[in-house]
Amino acid sequence: MDPLDIIDNMDKVVPAFQPIVSAVKHEVIGYELLGRYEQEGELKSLGSFFNDPEVPDEYKTEVDQHLLEMALNRLLETGNSCLLFINRNARQLMAADGEDFLKILLEYNKRGFPLERIVLEITEHDFNDDFDTLNHLLLYFKTFGIQIAVDHVGAKSSNIDRIRQLRPHILKIDMSISRHHQPDAFQDIIHSISMLAHRIGAKLLYEYIEDNHQLYFAWKHGGHYYQGFYLAHPDPSLLSTASLSIHIGDKVKEFVHREKAMVSERLAYTARSEEKLKRLMPKWHSPDEADRFIQNVLDLFDAESFRIYICNSDGEQVSSNFRKTQDQWNAESDQVGSHWAFRPYFLENMMLMKASHKGRLSDIYADIETGEMIRSFSYPLSDECFLFIDLSYEFISENDYLLFQ
Repeated sequence: MDPLDIIDNMDKVVPAFQPIVSAVKHEVIGYELLGRYEQEGELKSLGSFFNDPEVPDEYKTEVDQHLLEMALNRLLETGNSCLLFINRNARQLMAADGEDFLKILLEYNKRGFPLERIVLEITEHDFNDDFDTLNHLLLYFKTFGIQIAVDHVGAKSSNIDRIRQLRPHILKIDMSISRHHQPDAFQDIIHSISMLAHRIGAKLLYEYIEDNHQLYFAWKHGGHYYQGFYLAHPDPSLLSTASLSIHIGDKVKEFVHREKAMVSERLAYTARSEEKLKRLMPKWHSPDEADRFIQNVLDLFDAESFRIYICNSDGEQVSSNFRKTQDQWNAESDQVGSHWAFRPYFLENMMLMKASHKGRLSDIYADIETGEMIRSFSYPLSDECFLFIDLSYEFISENDYLLFQ
């Protein structure tokens, strides 16, 4: 499309609305405003127009303002009370100090459209521009009640500090980037973003959801909002919850059932492991005989474990490492005296075992030595000594309830 044709035919520029669905209410709570151009009886995306660096910023601003006014009119006319998510280029906003954008919003605020229903989306790569100026401008918008969302979070990890400084209301995670990362690497990215969101009080919005697996991933990893073709394509009308391609409530019920089943199986595995060890407890005497006690444990956990050892309550290893190599268990006595209290949650887990007198199954994590994803089952032998049984990746991968958090 020729940019001049678009500017000369603004009557053919129309808004499209892509629904955004709440994980809390299972209903449409907002729409992302997108641009379309009527050409030969079809509505074509204006994405190439907005992303073309050769198109003058004033052209883009004119089209943006036109779409915004049409969208606000539509929401007011229909009495729709949902949020409106609006994309804006940071450079364009800063060029006019945001006054053109804010002027329209204030005009419609007088007509009954609360500014608290506006969500301004800024793409993460826009942080490469004058961030301090952008930050001050967005803080100014916040004073009017406008919400801020950062789009494409995770594309550049170097922007974590800037996102923390900005403290947006919403972080948008592009699910399409999962296709460019290994599953474990993508999950690590999501974990970091989730921790950041928790620290700054932001909600997570997963966009570009294209299938059931991605929706399940979004639900399982703290997604407060969902968006994507799997739920609904952008549409000139304001699609209702009933118009979505899937029934969110039914999908979430499936996810809950699946998750409860896996939690139940993990609890059952923990209980079985505890029962095995309880029968051995008469053979536990003291840390001085730790290696002898482990010899009794090996056969009981031979199928699932590759490493077993015992630590005291200070995190100091009091036994050898018993490691299975080519189906043979070997004692590594040089590991006696190693200290592990520096590991995340190590001391906390031991204190919890001491208080509950029960074993614990860890979350899945990457083993420092092998790099493989493993879990550890730990069990209190006394108030001062704790048994650790590291489960192999082979065993975990054969049991879905262990493979997923």
